[in-house]
Amino acid sequence: MIRGSILSINISRKKGMKKIPVQKAVLIENHGIEGDAHAGDWHRQVSMLALSSIEKMRAMGLQIDFGDFAENLTVEGVILHELPLGTRVRIGEAVLEVTQIGKQCHNGCEISRQTGVCVMPREGIFLRVIKGGEISVGDSVIFEISEKNAAVIK
Repeated sequence: MIRGSILSINISRKKGMKKIPVQKAVLIENHGIEGDAHAGDWHRQVSMLALSSIEKMRAMGLQIDFGDFAENLTVEGVILHELPLGTRVRIGEAVLEVTQIGKQCHNGCEISRQTGVCVMPREGIFLRVIKGGEISVGDSVIFEISEKNAAVIK
């Protein structure tokens, strides 16, 4: 088990827009974050990025805030892209499952154009909501790696 915490919850009403930080959100089972444009019936209902990934881009001179990578949850205390698929994530009463690590960067990525590199395609993770619930900035995040999945990262 690995513990982290939520630094920021970010949502957008439309796709293709920067996500805006909010203090609380509701995770809806098999859907994602209530009111977020990326929620829906698919495997990438919620996106998550670690503070350490954002700090890599800041070290390149970028002035980046939480939500600028279109991540729903910005967390600290864990290297997300090293988690195996299937990892269960508990935030309060809510339960999520890691379904994808990284993604293909779309052609219009502003950060890629500025720096030639972007961390979200390599280090961002995506999850589906197994059980819904309310989450807040500052909540603990518990990552549960099963023995079967742990073998993948050894």
